[in-house]
Amino acid sequence: MIQSNMISFAWTPWTIAIAICAVVVTAVVGVIACRRTRWRRSTIALESLRFAMVSIAAFLLGGPEWVEQFRPEEKPVVAVLWDDSASMQTRDVSAAAQSRHDAIMPLTQMDAWSSLQERADVVIEPFAETKEEPRSPVTIHPISNTIGSQTVGASRTDMDVESGELGTDLSSPLVDAARKHSHLLGVVLASDGDWNQGSAPVQAAGRLRSLGIPVFVFPVGSDTKLPDVELVSFDVPTFAILGKRVRIGFSIESSLPRDYVTTVTMTNASGGEVTKEVRVSAMGRTNDSIEFEPTSLGETSLSLSISSHPSEVRDDNNELAAPISIREEKLKVLVIESLPRWEYRYLRNALSRDPGVDVSCLLFHPGLDKRGGGNADYISDFPATKEELARYDVVFLGDVGIDDGQLTPEQCEWLRGLVSQQASGLVFMPGWQGRQFSLLDTELGDLVPVELDQSQPRGWGSRTAQHFELTELGRRSLLTKLSDTSDENLEVWGNLPGFQWHAPVLRAKPGTETLCVHQETSNRFGRLPLLVTRTFGAGKVLFMGTDGAWRWRKGVEDLYHYRFWGQVVRWMAYRRNMAQGESMRLYYSPERPQTRQTVTVNANVMEPSGEPLSKGDVTLRIVSPSNRVETIRMESGGEQWGAFSGRMTPREPGTHQLTMFCKQTGETLETSVFVQGASLEQVGKPARPEVLEEIARVTRGQVLAIDRMDDVMQWLSAMPDPPPSIRRIALWSHPIVVGCFVALLALFWIARKGVGLI
Repeated sequence: MIQSNMISFAWTPWTIAIAICAVVVTAVVGVIACRRTRWRRSTIALESLRFAMVSIAAFLLGGPEWVEQFRPEEKPVVAVLWDDSASMQTRDVSAAAQSRHDAIMPLTQMDAWSSLQERADVVIEPFAETKEEPRSPVTIHPISNTIGSQTVGASRTDMDVESGELGTDLSSPLVDAARKHSHLLGVVLASDGDWNQGSAPVQAAGRLRSLGIPVFVFPVGSDTKLPDVELVSFDVPTFAILGKRVRIGFSIESSLPRDYVTTVTMTNASGGEVTKEVRVSAMGRTNDSIEFEPTSLGETSLSLSISSHPSEVRDDNNELAAPISIREEKLKVLVIESLPRWEYRYLRNALSRDPGVDVSCLLFHPGLDKRGGGNADYISDFPATKEELARYDVVFLGDVGIDDGQLTPEQCEWLRGLVSQQASGLVFMPGWQGRQFSLLDTELGDLVPVELDQSQPRGWGSRTAQHFELTELGRRSLLTKLSDTSDENLEVWGNLPGFQWHAPVLRAKPGTETLCVHQETSNRFGRLPLLVTRTFGAGKVLFMGTDGAWRWRKGVEDLYHYRFWGQVVRWMAYRRNMAQGESMRLYYSPERPQTRQTVTVNANVMEPSGEPLSKGDVTLRIVSPSNRVETIRMESGGEQWGAFSGRMTPREPGTHQLTMFCKQTGETLETSVFVQGASLEQVGKPARPEVLEEIARVTRGQVLAIDRMDDVMQWLSAMPDPPPSIRRIALWSHPIVVGCFVALLALFWIARKGVGLI
C-alpha cells in the first residue's frame, strides 16, 4: 500500500482578502501598542500572542484539510460472475439448441482471460440457487386477520427451519464482489437474467455505480417461451363423498403456435382411469374439468396426465398428482319458512330424499296452533342455544322476518355468527310477502348480497314466464352445472321452465359474484341479478331471487331440481367439513392453496361439555414435505363460538401435515393440506435480458454477445485504475486544533490580567 500526504485548502478571493486584512491590521495594531509602551517585554509578548492567534484564525479560514491517499501496490481485480442455476440448463441458445450453461462456458475458463492478466487479476466465481433465509425461531410475530366483524390474530411461536426454498439471487453476487475485492476494476456477469430471490438487481447496480465499478453483461437464452405444454393446475378437493360425482378442474398452458387436441388421463390409486379429449388453445391457458366418482372409502390420490406433443421441448411437466379423502356424508340442514309455498314444499322433499342430508324444517305458519308438521323432518322451535344451532351446516331462510312468532334480533345475531364463525352456509329465499325486508335492520343485513328496492317490498310478478340467463361466472360455477358439458349446460338453462315472480333486486353488492341474471329485465345498474353468492367471514351466503325453481321438475321430475339444491348444500358446507373431530373443526382458505400464498386457517373448538371454548390455548403444527416444521399459536376470534384463527404461508409444493392441539381439552386434530405450485427455479422459463441490460445501463457498463469477449477485454484494459482510497481530516474543525486555539485565547486574557491591562 503506497501512501501520500498533503494539505489542501478551499480558498476563495473573499476569504483570502479577509485573511490578509486581518493579519495586516493585527500587525499594525501590535506595532503601535509596542511603540506606545516603549517596547516593553510584556507588551511585545501579548501582541505576539495576539498576532499568532489571528494568523491561526486566518489559516483556518481557508478550510485546510489533511489528505491521505492510499494506492494499493497489487493489480486491480476483474470479477467474472457466471450463473450456474437450474434455469441455465434450458436449451434455447442458437439453432443447435445449446444450453445456456454450455453457451457461457468459454467465459468460465481462465485461459480466455489471459490477455487481461497483465492488466488485472481475474477472479472467476459461479453463483447458483440460494436458500431463502429462514425466519427467526425465537421472535414472536403477531399476525392479524379479520373474520366477519371480529378481528383475530395469530402468533408464530417457533419454527425449526432446516432450509428455505431455492432461488436465484442476482443482487448478492454483485454486492459480494465489491465487498470482497477492494481494488475492483470491473465485473463481468454472464446469466439469463432470471432472478427470484433477494433484492432487485438494480439496487446492487446503483451501489456499484457509486463505487465507479462498471458491469459488463453477457445475456444468454431466448426471451420467448420454448414450445411446451404444461399442466399447471389440478384442483382436487380436500374430500369427496362416496358415490357422488365430483368435477375436478385443471389448467393446461401451451406455448405452441397452433391449437391441438390432446388426451387427458386421470388415474386413481386403485388403477381406475378416466380419459377426456381436450382442445388446447395455442399460446395461452386452457381451463377444463374432468369428473371423478369415488367407489370406496378412505384416503387415496389422483393423478392427471396429458399426452406429450412432438414439438414440446420437455414432458416432465405433463403430470400432477394430489391426495383426496373419500368419506360418507351426513350434512345437517335447517329450513325456516312461514307459509308452505310450492318452493318450500319441493325443496323440503328434495333435501329429505337426499341420503347425504339430514334436514330439519321450522314452519312459522300463522294458521297452525303449534309449530311443526306431520313427520320427523319438523322441529317445533328455533334452536334454543348456540350449541344446538352450530350443528347445522346450511340454513335456508325463506319468507320470514322479525315478528311475533317468527325470528328475534338475537336469533339473527346467532345466524350471523353461525356463518362468520362456524363456516356454515346461509341461503336467502325471499317471498312475495316481503318479510325479509325486516331482516335488513338486524345483524343479518350485512350478509344479504344484494340491494333491495324498498319501494316494492312484495316483489314483481308476471303473467308470462320469465327466465334465467347465466353470467360468465355462472357458466363456470359448480352451483349452476346442470349438465356434464358447458354447451349442454347452457342449453339446459335456456330451456328451463320460467318463473312468474322475482324479488325486488336493484343490484348486487360489491365483493359478490352474480351467477344468474334476469334474461330480459334491467335497470340503471344493468341486468337484474337473481342468483348471487358471497363469502362472509368463514362461511358462504347465497341469494335466490325467485321462488320458481320447483317448476324445473316439469317433464323431467327431479333431474335438475334435486341436482341444483344438492349442489348448493354441498358447496356451502364444503369448507366447514374439511377436517372434523369429536370437539374440533378445521378449515382453511383458499381451499386450493398455491406456494407462497397466504392461507388463513380457521378452527372451532368445543369443551367436553359441548360449549364453545373461550380464551383457549390452541396451537397448529405444520410439517412441510421437506420436514420443515412451523408452529402457529391460534388466536381467539369469537369467544362465543369457539373460533380461532391463524395464517401460514407454504413455501414449497406438496402435502403439508397439520396437527391442531388444544391445551385445555387435550384434544388433537390431524389433517393435511395439499399445496400446488412449482419451484422457483425451472428449466424452460424465458430469459430476462432486460434485467441485465438495466444493470449495465445503471453501472455505465456494456451489453455484449458471447462472441465479443475481445471487446470487453479491450474496454477493461483501457480503463484507468480505480481511484485511490482517500482519507480527509478537516483541520479547521478538528477538536485538537479548536482546543489549542481556545487554550491560546485563554492564555492571552490571563496574561493581559497579569500585566494589569484588565
